[in-house]
Amino acid sequence: QVQLVESGGGLVQAGDSLRLSCAASGRTFSSYLMGWFRQAPGKEREFVAAITRGSGSIFADFVKGRFTISRDNAKNAVYLQMNSLNAEDTAVYLCAATNSVNYRVPASYNYWGQGTQVTVSS
Repeated sequence: QVQLVESGGGLVQAGDSLRLSCAASGRTFSSYLMGWFRQAPGKEREFVAAITRGSGSIFADFVKGRFTISRDNAKNAVYLQMNSLNAEDTAVYLCAATNSVNYRVPASYNYWGQGTQVTVSS
């Protein structure tokens, strides 16, 4: 199995940046597609970004060029660089791993981290 642990969240002001990390343990990390989701209080879990086995990336429309996703297979880690944060970005951010190609769908992911809180003050 794969175990995922997020870190890097915190309290920031609007316009600031954060870099989230997701550390993975287990076998064959490089064989998984990795995704980032977020969930704000009272709202549905929302797709943020995904990165393929070949390091191709896809982003939700709301990102609008502000975020970058990357992975380091040697370190068993995936990262989400978030710039120009605003209050609407406040949520718990979760990383997930899947062997499926349906990267926008939460149900497609086999493994989930516990999440890291991102709070952006306006």
